[in-house]
Amino acid sequence: MEKYIGPAKWKWFQFKETEIDRIKSLIENESYGCKDWFEQVRGNRANCLRVSILETGEKVVNGSLIYKQNFKNETDYQLFHFYVTKDQWISVDLELSALKHIDSERLLRKIGQTDNAVDGFLLFLGELMNEMLVEIDGFEAELKSLIWSIRIKNETGTLELVYRRRHELLVWKSLLIPIRELKMAIEEIALHHGGDYAIFRCTAKRIDRAFSLLNEYEHELDSIIKLEEVISSHRGNEIMKTLTVITTIFTPIMAFGALWGMNFTNMPELEWRFGYIFSILLIIISTVLLYGYLKYNGWTGDLLKGKKKGSFFK
Repeated sequence: MEKYIGPAKWKWFQFKETEIDRIKSLIENESYGCKDWFEQVRGNRANCLRVSILETGEKVVNGSLIYKQNFKNETDYQLFHFYVTKDQWISVDLELSALKHIDSERLLRKIGQTDNAVDGFLLFLGELMNEMLVEIDGFEAELKSLIWSIRIKNETGTLELVYRRRHELLVWKSLLIPIRELKMAIEEIALHHGGDYAIFRCTAKRIDRAFSLLNEYEHELDSIIKLEEVISSHRGNEIMKTLTVITTIFTPIMAFGALWGMNFTNMPELEWRFGYIFSILLIIISTVLLYGYLKYNGWTGDLLKGKKKGSFFK
């Protein structure tokens, strides 16, 4: 167990889940009012949140929060449990070292300078949001690269990247939604009142900023997906049109080839002196006439025209 005490004598206890017996000995004191939370800590491995007001009038926010998630492995994530009142903050399995962009020592000093446990907890949430915003910037760079790769080289592999980015966006939202709910819960019972409002406001703005960014990225990805659907539909139509035109143009060759490929005994063309030349000319002329008919009616479209360099539809 690690214990931190701020200048206002509020307490922050950090535990490992393996120290659950020591947690029990601490929270059995009714002044902490968190026996139900203790049972939750024992086996919960998912996001949850509870808001309550004790008989003493003390306001409590407690629950569990997933704060790190591997985008490729559903079961690879990090979760911590928390119990927050004005005078105390108990956390279980919170690994500050897992947050790569946070200076743990500096954060602990800043938390130690806050006036109460709620401000300390909100300050931590603000730094956690900073960590996520840095990683979201990396997501933004990958999304920008994806947008231009569609222009340069649009193929099936690019579509796979689009859906991979879309999945990552969904994971980001699944991480941020519980944090946003936590902010709303603190507002619900006005737990932050009486503390440093600037800390709450800064944390709330970071949460809102992250959601705004993700919503904008979602619009971009939706636009990319719609564009890919249009391109795929166009390519499919072009392929079907091409196959139809080719099949039609080669119909004379296939028809006459089938005709003269028969093994009937009496076929007068086989005895003609210039039958071979006549058959070739007949096939060529009929093919050209058929192509001319298709061209005249505009049914070949631009199939025989070269695509421009950099075209989306090439």
